[in-house]
Amino acid sequence: MLALLLVGVTGCAGGGKPVDLATVDSVQRPVPVGAEENPAPPSTSAAPAPKCDPTESLRPLDPLPEPGRMPAGSTMKAIQDSGKLIAGVDQNTFLFGFRNPTTNLLEGFDIDRVRDIARAIFGDENKVQFKVVTSAGRIDALKNKQVHVVVRTMTATCARWQDINFSAIYYQAGQRLLVDRASDVTSLDQLGGKKVCAAKGSTSIKTIAEHEADPVPVQVDNWSDCLVMLQQDQVEAMSTDDTILSGMVAQDPNVKMAGPRFTQEPYGIGIPKENEDMVRFVNGVLEQSVASGSWARSYDRWLGRTGEPRPKPPAPRYRD
Repeated sequence: MLALLLVGVTGCAGGGKPVDLATVDSVQRPVPVGAEENPAPPSTSAAPAPKCDPTESLRPLDPLPEPGRMPAGSTMKAIQDSGKLIAGVDQNTFLFGFRNPTTNLLEGFDIDRVRDIARAIFGDENKVQFKVVTSAGRIDALKNKQVHVVVRTMTATCARWQDINFSAIYYQAGQRLLVDRASDVTSLDQLGGKKVCAAKGSTSIKTIAEHEADPVPVQVDNWSDCLVMLQQDQVEAMSTDDTILSGMVAQDPNVKMAGPRFTQEPYGIGIPKENEDMVRFVNGVLEQSVASGSWARSYDRWLGRTGEPRPKPPAPRYRD
């Protein structure tokens, strides 16, 4: 009976019409969570920010109080009494703020700036609670008192000065392009109608969206998501500060930075608007780190590996 059944099945299969196989294209690779093409521009209902020099901060405390002896009633004393400095940082930007896969510790040029501040308050650079924040969440984290400072490759702008305070500029970056190593693209002018990735809430996504060549802005939560989309041919390029892109090149030899800088991106440490004493304290710490050579050693350790010559630390500018 089994033999008959097999014959019957074979006969039916042989005499029937062949079944069409579905056409299968290459599997579409998933985009990162939160990726958004052609995001809506920010609301323009608010009055434009008054013009300012965003690189000017408040004159530092002189002299700085000794570690562990912060002035009574100051923001720094409140932080000292709490036992830890809460700092908003990144964990996805190689060389600036990233998690070492071997030690699971956060490291990088920005992380060193946080540790300088903690050492100046407590005498112990490890009295820090790191809080990972996205580019888009940096200002809200300060306004909502979730962190004491944000040190996360944040460009000081007049618009941002309306919501928060900035320290003196501790690093000068500039926006460039990251493309596949085989690409001949060297400017946004060549990317009209092409997808270009940047982080949500960054000055970079705004620059892309407003460029006269009309590239298609694609925003994501983290810079590492842009690199993934570039690797998967989901975008033609990504664009942000050259410091961040240097870390991408160090991670992936199949990509390269292209073209010159086309913006100036002065990095400041974000501090809540009402904490002006903390601004002055942090500016004193920054001056101290430059004078002691800490800034230069940190640059050599992290950014020296990019092969770029070490620049001079930005000269501080004060408005008072």
